[in-house]
Amino acid sequence: MSTPGASAAAAGPPPDEPLPDVAPRLRELRRRRRLTLEAAAVRAGLSAAHLSRLETGHRQPSLPMLLALARIYGTTVSDLLGEMPPERDPIVRGARAEPVEADGWVYRQAGNPGRAMQPLRVTVEHGAQGNLVRVHPGEEWLYVLEGSLRLALGDGVHVLQPGDSAHFDSLVPHRIAAAEPAGTELLFVHTLLQSPAGELCLDGSGIHPR
Repeated sequence: MSTPGASAAAAGPPPDEPLPDVAPRLRELRRRRRLTLEAAAVRAGLSAAHLSRLETGHRQPSLPMLLALARIYGTTVSDLLGEMPPERDPIVRGARAEPVEADGWVYRQAGNPGRAMQPLRVTVEHGAQGNLVRVHPGEEWLYVLEGSLRLALGDGVHVLQPGDSAHFDSLVPHRIAAAEPAGTELLFVHTLLQSPAGELCLDGSGIHPR
């Protein structure tokens, strides 16, 4: 004859038992984004009451809910679940950086993939990509190594020389071009990883305006 405790153990955990650490993590990320419960719920397509139950551990989120919340909070499902990312070698050897060509620009990874900040070494040929103007989420930072760079940013046009740099919001319409026939080379850092434009600079099929 089984005891009540044994029967409960055999039945397994209740269906609404929260995933490990996910409830406090959801609350922490929402507050870090300075979103009210109501605002975050609307963006995720949930009711505020449902999101509150997820944050207090009274409901278990489904995978679609986790995907929606991860996008809103600018993170990954693995991060929401508290999974540790694989250890990366912090050293990136220049000799191993395979060049990727796209519409006359050549890109070389200068950092590890899978991080929020993506650094590249970029060679810009003169006349490449015509008058292509970009607008997309994120921030950009660039530093001119060789040659002259023409940066159209909003209504202004700036010519940068070696040693000059620029740091700007990518939602401001911008165009990057070599100012002289010899082309230019620059270090480029973007934070596009958490937006749909995350692979913008490494898309072998070409770079397109957003």
